[in-house]
Amino acid sequence: MSTAYIKNPSPSSRTISLIVLLPLALLCFTFLLLPLSAYLRNPLSTATFTSGSACAGVGTAAGVAVDTQRRRAELSVLVGVHTMPGKHSRRHLIRMAYALQQQTAALRPSAAAAAAAVRVDVRFVLCARPMPPEHRAFVALEARAYGDVLVLDCAESAEQGKTYTYFSSLPAMLRSGSNSGGGARPYDYVMKVDDDTFLQLDAMVETLRAAPWEDMYWGVGLPFQNRESPPFMLGMGYLMSWDLVEWIATSDMVRREAMGVEDLTTGKWLNMGNKAKNRVNIFPRMYDYKSAKAEDFLENTIGVHQLKQDLRWAHTLDHFNLTRLEPSSKLHNF
Repeated sequence: MSTAYIKNPSPSSRTISLIVLLPLALLCFTFLLLPLSAYLRNPLSTATFTSGSACAGVGTAAGVAVDTQRRRAELSVLVGVHTMPGKHSRRHLIRMAYALQQQTAALRPSAAAAAAAVRVDVRFVLCARPMPPEHRAFVALEARAYGDVLVLDCAESAEQGKTYTYFSSLPAMLRSGSNSGGGARPYDYVMKVDDDTFLQLDAMVETLRAAPWEDMYWGVGLPFQNRESPPFMLGMGYLMSWDLVEWIATSDMVRREAMGVEDLTTGKWLNMGNKAKNRVNIFPRMYDYKSAKAEDFLENTIGVHQLKQDLRWAHTLDHFNLTRLEPSSKLHNF
């Protein structure tokens, strides 16, 4: 067999090929590799939002940083999912559910506010004590792979000050990586949510578009009858404006009252400090899971709580169409 056709190209041919291919290689690097690396660093914030994450992926609290080079979003929310180190599979399920919403749901400005931008950053909040070696290794893998884990110096117990540590740590954590001198707030709102609560992010964001930006406390108020000024919001998921987070971080009274049933205690801080004059009660749009029946899910749902079993998660995700494949999908044959 003749092998003349595979002889080495001439030097001039190699030079011409290099001139032609080099610009194409640079284009491929720019449009393929850089977005991919950004996604690996911060998968929950790069899909559809106009600005990047204010929190970099970390294995410890001190690693959180602010990207001051990117334009600040008009509406920004940090969602802190409070979970435990050993719940690796639950975090991955929640991670997928929120990532899919950010890629496909209507987290975009309405026609009436075409210039508005939205950023929702989802982070998993863990305590360092106690954390067995196997959990520490797996959590470190998640932090490196997904960039969405915050490990705080606290005891892993909702009644031993975890919520206080979460809110009070954020200002210093975020300022530590900022070059802005602390002038601009990194988020408009900060949320605490349980890992057995599913949120419809677009529905949540719509309630915040018209909400006050200062002295604001948002959630399902108890007692339900007190719609205007409930004394506290249920722990399934509540949110407050950034100024209140900063106040918690600096208040000696709050530090002394850090322990206790976390949702009652948070309300007590705000009441004792004469704070949160703007209280947004979203009852009944966030509620406990009842059954898989369609009538047990509200049309305007913001959140479903008590999803402690995977089957309940499956029912909820099915109902809100997060598990539906496209009709043309080749991934199933039934």
